[in-house]
Amino acid sequence: MDGNGRWAKKRHLPRVAGHRAGVEAVRTIVRAAGDLGVEAMTLYAFSSENWKRPEEEVSDLMGLMKRFILSDLDEFAANDVKLKIIGNWRALAPDVVELIEKALDRTAGNKRTTLAVALNYGAQDELVRAARAAAASEGGITAEAIEAHLDTADLPPLDLLIRTSGEVRLSNFLLWQAAYAELYFTDRLWPDFTPADLSAALDHFARRERRFGGL
Repeated sequence: MDGNGRWAKKRHLPRVAGHRAGVEAVRTIVRAAGDLGVEAMTLYAFSSENWKRPEEEVSDLMGLMKRFILSDLDEFAANDVKLKIIGNWRALAPDVVELIEKALDRTAGNKRTTLAVALNYGAQDELVRAARAAAASEGGITAEAIEAHLDTADLPPLDLLIRTSGEVRLSNFLLWQAAYAELYFTDRLWPDFTPADLSAALDHFARRERRFGGL
């Protein structure tokens, strides 16, 4: 979900205004995803590298995340949305961890759509953690063992990866999972990304011929 800062800068607003607009886009897109039949969606909300940002911005991001969970939890429950968090989220502040745990418990039985939010997440860190867990397992390090210990082990395979704002790179997001995913890059800044844009990305995906390394 890239482009919040640039969205704010174009409008001569503080960066936090871009992040707030980005949260509104999340709400809109999650609702649309359920209507479009998307089984699971993973949103990259806060990377393990984002700690390098100014302390004020990090604080604003955490505050927005807490408010998003508190204000939208009833809607998740009403619309059968299951919340999942990936990344090293247990290393966040205790009040954030407690809030997340309560949200996970409340939505655990929901089945219509899974919304996975990447918090304090980095794919390289995920792979290191998965490899260590695989090495400690009975079968040792195999592709199957690593995959079984990824944060996304209980999610469906990644089919489509969308990046907004015109950047054409993965930025340490779902590196293992994206091995055979279709990639879709758009110049649209995240706060401007609409259900029509999501539908266009899904239509583009539907026209792709997926061979998974075969002929």
